[in-house]
Amino acid sequence: MTQSKSALINPVLIAGCVIIMTGFAIRASFGVFQIPIATEFGWLRTDFSLAIAIQNLAWGIGQPIFGAIAEKIGDRKAIILGALFYAAGLLLSSGATTPIAHQMYEVLVGFGIAGTGFGVILAVVGRAASDDNRSMALAIATAAGSAGQVFGAPLAEYFLTFMTWQMTFVTFAGLILAVLLVLPMMQSEKVATKAELEESMGAILIRAFKDPSYTFIFLGFFSCGYQLAFVTAHFPAFVTEMCGPIAPGGALASMGITTTSALGAVAISLIGLANIGGTLFAGYLGKRYSKKYLLAGIYLGRTIIAAAFIMTPMTPTTVILFSVGMGSLWLATVPLTSGLVAHLYGLRYMGTLYGIVFFSHQLGSFMGVWLGGALYDAYGTYTYVWWVGVAVGAFSAIVHLPIKENRSTLVAAS
Repeated sequence: MTQSKSALINPVLIAGCVIIMTGFAIRASFGVFQIPIATEFGWLRTDFSLAIAIQNLAWGIGQPIFGAIAEKIGDRKAIILGALFYAAGLLLSSGATTPIAHQMYEVLVGFGIAGTGFGVILAVVGRAASDDNRSMALAIATAAGSAGQVFGAPLAEYFLTFMTWQMTFVTFAGLILAVLLVLPMMQSEKVATKAELEESMGAILIRAFKDPSYTFIFLGFFSCGYQLAFVTAHFPAFVTEMCGPIAPGGALASMGITTTSALGAVAISLIGLANIGGTLFAGYLGKRYSKKYLLAGIYLGRTIIAAAFIMTPMTPTTVILFSVGMGSLWLATVPLTSGLVAHLYGLRYMGTLYGIVFFSHQLGSFMGVWLGGALYDAYGTYTYVWWVGVAVGAFSAIVHLPIKENRSTLVAAS
């Protein structure tokens, strides 16, 4: 066993965390721009929401593509391509003055997130980790995305105090290109069994598509994307407009949070902060307990928290409680879902197989973001789209139960 695989913390994991953290910090900030951009151009809430929805859909479409690119021409080349797409999309978006232009440029941003996000990075990290460490390594890389979310939205809010949203986009483009400096550390062995190496991508895709468990994983990931994208894109605006006043001289005011707008940005940060612990705990449990039951429990927990929040009058206290509660379950599904895919079908084509599953996640993201804007414009409230999120969360909790976690004979063969 090589040194890189014997240790939990290795250069591949460190570099992967830096890339994911930076990319997700930028992605998590988009909800902060919802009101400033709509106000400047007089756009409907639907216009900007559709741009973020298209970004999420492009991310989902690009994920299996970039996974296949990484497996064909190399992980680092795929990451470079993703960073270039990401930066180009941000730069072009900074000059967009019409909804259609902004929406089209978000396609590039979505592909950029695909090339620098979970599908590519988790596959590299998974191959660089031993069987004993893989679940926790995937959790650490996933938690890095939450770490980015901790400072992404507040950083964007801070930039907007002294620069335009356009210049903030340009600055973010520079940041995503800067992460390429860690690429020399991304050297992972193509670890696979003899049977996996002999099996073609087409053969394993057919085998996975015929497996009902793969279908259940695909369907279950939809609600994860719906809930996460809706909250990321709309929660800052939701809190800004609907939350009760922040008490003067209270604990929040003493920390410099004096407006509901600032509270909305901090809420996204709190979700990310809580999820660092939640995701690491999920990785710890994933090595010891059934992943399908853990996933069902996470989705059930999300459903209960979301239902309780929408049925309670919104105050700064309930916003904080929701952020911490939902945050503890936020990305906890990712190391369990990616680990389940690796367990069932091996590491050779993990990036492609997880990328396809992640497409379902991004279909949910598209619906969550787009419906949030469309139903808000139609009814002046987020209540209806919130209850849809509760329903799909309950569906995901149920659909994970029939999954069979027995490892394929071919994958297990040496």
